[in-house]
Amino acid sequence: MTGKMIGIIVILSLILLILLIIIISVLRVKNKMNRFLQDNFQVDNLSEALRQTKIEASRQQRTVTDVSSIKVPQIVKDFPEFNVSEMQNKAENVLKSYLVAVDERNVARLTEGNSELKNELQNHIYINDQRGRKEHFKDIKIHRTALSNYVKEKGRCTITFQSAVQYIHTFEDELSHKTVEGDPDLYAQDKYETDLIYIQDREIAENDLDGAIALNCPNCGAPLSRLGAKVCEYCGTPVIEINIKEWSFSAVRKIG
Repeated sequence: MTGKMIGIIVILSLILLILLIIIISVLRVKNKMNRFLQDNFQVDNLSEALRQTKIEASRQQRTVTDVSSIKVPQIVKDFPEFNVSEMQNKAENVLKSYLVAVDERNVARLTEGNSELKNELQNHIYINDQRGRKEHFKDIKIHRTALSNYVKEKGRCTITFQSAVQYIHTFEDELSHKTVEGDPDLYAQDKYETDLIYIQDREIAENDLDGAIALNCPNCGAPLSRLGAKVCEYCGTPVIEINIKEWSFSAVRKIG
């Protein structure tokens, strides 16, 4: 056997040895990983562990900020006839109907709310349509709602309710009808805020539209020049006037 052949055999032997070491190391790591998964998640592989983590997350309710003890006395002082419990229940109904309206792509499903909220809802549906997606909310359950803020500024007062919500939330491709986002088999736990406003002074609110309230045409999206506008100046669409000195729901938004 020549020296060249001996050298090749030595190199091949070293390669085989290295491969053997790598295989043994991988098996050791895999065994440690399996033991870790079994001890901590009672599953046998990583995919099952990730699935278990998602399931656990789907069961954890979100916490809400509750400042009722501080803010309710302030509200009652300013508005003696204001019924916090009643408005809290209404806020839950508005939130749930808002999500149903998005799911069904039907603004009429919103139980109540001023033109700002209806415009916001219409835009939400429009954006989904432009993306070619249907957004679905199924099995909606509101765990808890609390009064989370009360602010007085620039001719209006705003009460904010915060809700912990559970639902199955998915996006469906409009062409393929396949779920492209979300898990249809798992609940999602989210948190929402619902604003209730009271316009105290029309003049102050009109002079500070950007800071006080965002007004847009429900048809073309053009800004409205004043709170009392009956018709859009750009496209002629009739506009619902925002009530002055009357409580109305003006916004729904997911937070956190």
